[in-house]
Amino acid sequence: MRIVIALGGNALLHRGEHPDASVQQANIDRVATAVAALAHEHEVVLTHGNGPQIGLLAMESASDPALSAPYPLDLLGAQTEGMIGSLLARSMYSALPGRKIAALVTHTRVQADDPAFARPTKFVGQVYPRDIARSLARKHGWHIAQDTTGWRRVVASPSPQEIVETETIHDLLACGALVVCAGGGGIPVTADFDTGALHGADAVIDKDLTAALLAEDLKADFLLILTDVPNVYADYGTPDQQPLLDATPDDLRRGRFPDGSMGPKAEAAARFVERTGGLAAIGALDAAYEIVHGRSGTLVRPDLTVG
Repeated sequence: MRIVIALGGNALLHRGEHPDASVQQANIDRVATAVAALAHEHEVVLTHGNGPQIGLLAMESASDPALSAPYPLDLLGAQTEGMIGSLLARSMYSALPGRKIAALVTHTRVQADDPAFARPTKFVGQVYPRDIARSLARKHGWHIAQDTTGWRRVVASPSPQEIVETETIHDLLACGALVVCAGGGGIPVTADFDTGALHGADAVIDKDLTAALLAEDLKADFLLILTDVPNVYADYGTPDQQPLLDATPDDLRRGRFPDGSMGPKAEAAARFVERTGGLAAIGALDAAYEIVHGRSGTLVRPDLTVG
């Protein structure tokens, strides 16, 4: 079975943790253990978030006196893909001795006129108290919005249209490699209408929506979205909160989950299942193996109701 696994950014750097390399390496070692259990039995493609990491690099870039202007988000995204890809590859080599591992810097084409460029919604970087967030927004020209525990920077998050390296990923899978790709949703680019030349876009693409597109293009059997909760909850945060263990795409869309957390994961799972007839699931990192084997998480399946 071919499985595309999407790792949440918090799987690599938990809320409140110092963004030190050693901390991230320790978290990624835990990721490798969970993924290796599946990779022994299945063909695996691994993608990941980059919200905390790209926010850190953006802050450093904005504060660097040697630069006349901060690096654009597409190049910062490329840096996070290389960094996290390297950390994941190292850990996977240790967890799967003798296995071919490829960490691929990946570009994702978006539409230059996507309305998301005018409506930033993607959280990046750390959480700040409101006054500090407002001060940073004034200083750097950032947009900010309230997250679950404070205030964070938000950036444009256009919809992924095409993963440029899809054919290359196919080739790597054909030679038996475990592929790490499309990290952070992929490096956002637009394509010139006349020449096809690629140009960077100042944005961060949602990694879950890119993972759904990747899984569709690769003809994957299963899309596994791993996060820091054991499953999707209906009526989350209310006295009526209940775990949702089995769902159709329509069930997930009726849940109206928040854009900054479960919303994109639910939409990604729904899109993949609708477009392919395959299965998707959402659940906790440490339960990855159990989720695929139907013993944990929220399973998302086609609506088999006969009208």
